[in-house]
Amino acid sequence: MDKRLLDILCCPVSKTPVRPLSKRELDILNHAISLGAVASVTGNPVHDGIQEGLITIDSKVIYRVEDGIPVMLPEEGIGTLQMKDFPHAP
Repeated sequence: MDKRLLDILCCPVSKTPVRPLSKRELDILNHAISLGAVASVTGNPVHDGIQEGLITIDSKVIYRVEDGIPVMLPEEGIGTLQMKDFPHAP
């Protein structure tokens, strides 16, 4: 993802800056999705795995990236607290 774009993106709700998901974070997220254990912040189940994503720097919300385009819609966010194995910011 273009560094300039990443520098201006933030969570549309909290205005917290975002960063790319690490491979480990992506693996944990996709494993939880495969188990049917992930829902968006609005409670809708997430069925499809994510190839690329952005996460707030406080590690609370994930936004997917589709074909290089960040989907920064509040209702599409995925809260990380629902995944017990997900690493959280100190």
